[in-house]
Amino acid sequence: MSDEQKTEEIKLNDKLGKIATEIEGLTALELADLSSYLEEKFGVSAMPMMAAGAAPAAGAAAAPVEEKTHFTVVLTEGGANKLSVIKAVREIKPDLGLMDAKKLVETAPQELLANAKKEDAEAAKKKIEDAGGKVELK
Repeated sequence: MSDEQKTEEIKLNDKLGKIATEIEGLTALELADLSSYLEEKFGVSAMPMMAAGAAPAAGAAAAPVEEKTHFTVVLTEGGANKLSVIKAVREIKPDLGLMDAKKLVETAPQELLANAKKEDAEAAKKKIEDAGGKVELK
C-alpha cells in the first residue's frame, strides 16, 4: 500500500492535518523525543494496539524473534539419588574428579556448562534429570 493510498483512507480535520504535516517533517531523533514526551505526559505507550481485524496484518509485519542458540546449564538440585547425579555430572564434565563432582552436586545451584549449544545443553539436562537431579537452562 503506497503512502498516497494510506492518506486517502484516513481523513483528518484541518487542525490534525496541520499537526500531521509538522510531524512528517521531523527527524528521527525529534520523533523519538516527541514519542518519549507523549508517553510521559499522557501515560501511554508508543506500542500500537492491535485491533481484531488488523491482527493478521500486524502479525505478518512483526520482526521474527531471534531464537536463543547457546545456553548455560545450571544444576539446581542434586535430588534424592545423588550418586546417579554425580555420575551424570562426570559424564557431562569428564575433567572433574569424583570429589569435585560430589562437591558440585552437594553445593547446588552450580553451573555445569556455560555457552553450550542448544543440543548439548538439552542432552546434559536430560542426563541430569534422568539421574534424579534438577536442571535449569538459562
